[in-house]
Amino acid sequence: MNESDRVRLRHMLDASREVQDFVKGASRESLDTDLKLVRALSMSIGIIGEAANNVSQEVCEANPQIPWRSAIAMRHFLFHAYYKVDLNVLWVTATDNVPALMAELERLPSDNQDK
Repeated sequence: MNESDRVRLRHMLDASREVQDFVKGASRESLDTDLKLVRALSMSIGIIGEAANNVSQEVCEANPQIPWRSAIAMRHFLFHAYYKVDLNVLWVTATDNVPALMAELERLPSDNQDK
C-alpha cells in the first residue's frame, strides 16, 4: 500500500469519527432545524466519499467489505445535488452506514491508520 492510500484511509477514518461526534446527542428531527448539523454531516460524509474515490484500485479490490462505490456515490450526490438531499437518507447514512464503515476501516492493518 502506498502513502497516498494510507493518507486517504486516514481521512476516511477521521471523517467517520467526526460524523459520529456530530450525531451524539442529536436526533433525526435535529436536521430539520439545525442547518449547521446538516452541513457538518454533509461535508464529512462528502470527505469520506472523496477520499474513497482517491484510494487505489488495488486497495479497493483487496478490501471488498468496504462500500467504496456507495461512499463515492453519496459524495457525488451530496455535492452535486445538494439542493435535494433527503434528510432521512442523510440521517441513516450518518447513524447506520458511517459507523459500519468506520468499523471496517478500523479492522484494516494498523499501519493504515497511523499515518
